Amino acid sequence: MMKSKIFPVISILFLLFVSCTNDSESDLMNPNSPATITYTNSIKSIIDNNCIFCHGTIPSNGAPMSLTTYQTVKDAVLNRGLIDRISRAQDAAGMMPYGGSRLPQSNIDQVITWKNTGFTE
Repeated sequence: MMKSKIFPVISILFLLFVSCTNDSESDLMNPNSPATITYTNSIKSIIDNNCIFCHGTIPSNGAPMSLTTYQTVKDAVLNRGLIDRISRAQDAAGMMPYGGSRLPQSNIDQVITWKNTGFTE
């Protein structure tokens, strides 16, 4: 009687185990990430959603510059350490966004890719 109850449970667990695979690299990638990272299709929304509160047209809360345009964001990457600041560990000194949670690594990676591929607008 005990064997008849255990067998279905073991069978279901086995099926769940063998059906969960990650044979495809695309399974591991962010499905919402565009194929080509550009300021317009990727970076602007990351900045708008995480940085504009302080880095608006008129910077506030001690922010030293605005990040409202392609040129100001590109300049922040090239000359102001933006990638370093968003890559710091949660609560590390100078981590951005200030007072918030560290950006998801996928967002940081998009900014790095944008830089490494020539800052496509």
